[in-house]
Amino acid sequence: MSRTEKRKILGLVLARGGSKRLPGKNIRNLHGKPLIAWTVENAVSCGGFSKLILSTDSQLIADVAAPYGIEVPFLRPGHLAADLTTSEDAVFHAIDFLRDQQGLEFDALMLMEPTSPLRASGDIAGVLKLLDDHWDEADAVVGAGRVQLEQPAVMKSMSEAGFLAPLFGINKGFGSAAWFPYGGMYAVKVDTLRQGRSFYPPRLLGYEVQRWQNYEVDDEFDFVCVEAILAHFKGALP
Repeated sequence: MSRTEKRKILGLVLARGGSKRLPGKNIRNLHGKPLIAWTVENAVSCGGFSKLILSTDSQLIADVAAPYGIEVPFLRPGHLAADLTTSEDAVFHAIDFLRDQQGLEFDALMLMEPTSPLRASGDIAGVLKLLDDHWDEADAVVGAGRVQLEQPAVMKSMSEAGFLAPLFGINKGFGSAAWFPYGGMYAVKVDTLRQGRSFYPPRLLGYEVQRWQNYEVDDEFDFVCVEAILAHFKGALP
């Protein structure tokens, strides 16, 4: 594809209704609006998507999210919203639905998890630009932040060119930089995702995010931390 041609990018938000540790979290009021609204509004304001949709099994979540500007073209089947359902399973359902029911194909997609709402104002556009600028040599981009070496083995190293690779097993001295992939943004080529069924292909670029963005709302403690951060920034993330 010529760099002058616009790539077709799907923006996808996944939000299931069956949260056990924090019931109803996706629609719970967070600093003045539902948790899911922070992700939807941020994605809408980016303006970089050919299509932006929500995949959910919950009509209530769909009704809460839609007024913020996201399309809900289907309700996800219950078996694709179970505890053991993977994000990849839900993503394939969405892209297959859009292909089969609406005749739409995409070059890449960005998965945005509503439980990771602390995206800076330019992050989504920054991730999309990074993938587009390195289209020939990279297959995916994920938000990543520096962590201490005591973190789990999912840590990554980052090359001078910005590529992430497994840190485990690499002989690194004490104090070496390690990078952890945060859950706010995953951009991946559709063909790559279909071939490898993973958002972490070998040719993976890291988009640097800050420490305060490393919160995923899984329980009450996470929710309180995110609320405090949003209050600190007065609801306007930098």
